[in-house]
Amino acid sequence: MNISFDNTENAFAYKSDKQLKKAKFLFSTMDYPLFVPIGTRLTPFLMKTGLPVHGIIRNTIFQQFVGGETLEETAQVCKMLDEYNVQVILDYAVEGKDGEENFEQSTEQFIKVIEYAATQKNIPFISIKLTGLARFGLLQTLNDAPRLRSGIHDHEEEMNEWERVKDRLYRICEVAADKNIGVSIDAEESWIQDPLDRLTMELMEVFNKEKAIVYNTIQLYRHDRLHFLKISHQIAQQQNFILGMKLVRGAYMEKERARAVQYNYPSPIQIDKASTDKDFNAAIGFCIENIKNISVVIASHNEESNLLAVDILDKKALPLNHPHVHFSQLFGMSDNVTFNLASAGCNVSKYLPFGPIREVIPYLMRRAKENNSINGQTGRELKLIRKEMKRRKTKVA
Repeated sequence: MNISFDNTENAFAYKSDKQLKKAKFLFSTMDYPLFVPIGTRLTPFLMKTGLPVHGIIRNTIFQQFVGGETLEETAQVCKMLDEYNVQVILDYAVEGKDGEENFEQSTEQFIKVIEYAATQKNIPFISIKLTGLARFGLLQTLNDAPRLRSGIHDHEEEMNEWERVKDRLYRICEVAADKNIGVSIDAEESWIQDPLDRLTMELMEVFNKEKAIVYNTIQLYRHDRLHFLKISHQIAQQQNFILGMKLVRGAYMEKERARAVQYNYPSPIQIDKASTDKDFNAAIGFCIENIKNISVVIASHNEESNLLAVDILDKKALPLNHPHVHFSQLFGMSDNVTFNLASAGCNVSKYLPFGPIREVIPYLMRRAKENNSINGQTGRELKLIRKEMKRRKTKVA
């Protein structure tokens, strides 16, 4: 396959010269060693003070990584992406707030997002964080109660609370199934992940009989997740449903390791990045090997992993736009991967968050930290932007 992630003409075709310069300025600023550590601490504070920083944030980091403050504002971004055969995973990025009333409001918002997605031709998925629908402490209690047979049964109130969480997700998935929109459920910290995994499998058994509607997410920086993928596949075969799985490397590594040290238990995190990469690529191979009853979203900025998936499809004489294989990258990052995969004919999407600026600050701070820490991601973005700016200048000359 002739796919080059160095093709900046494809990668930035959607950006004007002015937009490209703006992106260069942002990533150059983020590349300063102290900017992200200081900025991620200072920005949430400044937003609370009432100082006039709203416009600055909106015109810089918000515009780069977020689709808009409302569903309606995302429409323009979705339309632009569709022109380049890029789809969208829509994410209501407001962080969960405790309280049954807030959880119900989030449920209604997710349903609204699904109904909106169904009216757009290039939004096949929405994304959900269970912590937006359930109390963190409840999930931790459930996680510590082996298979719900110990501890939690002594607390009727918490069992009733868990039933309400399940009801919220069922309501969301019922609408999604009716509208033919996939629901990708994000992974969480390891100490609350178990109840999420079990509930997601339960939902798949109901809604994934004919096609994948519900997708779980596995973080391959955990050393047990490749095994979990294989066990999940066995259960799917036994129960006769399609396994929906999104593959990511992971987002809580430092927090996971610190907690393992604090509470003196073995860290769930791989010993090194090479082990994570090995398991991630093995998971890609396993999913495509079992493509008849696994539907996979390969959510990665790693060029080698994306090329591996394309290569496996090619060697198996499977179409690059196979309905059970979908690629995805975050909006505002790795355009060289997204747009070149789309140009080659792959099913590929941008993960597109939206929400009021004040509410999506936690998401934006994670993106800033991620760009600052992932194998020189900021430097990689800058290199590609400069290459494209040079190419355009040479072309004009």
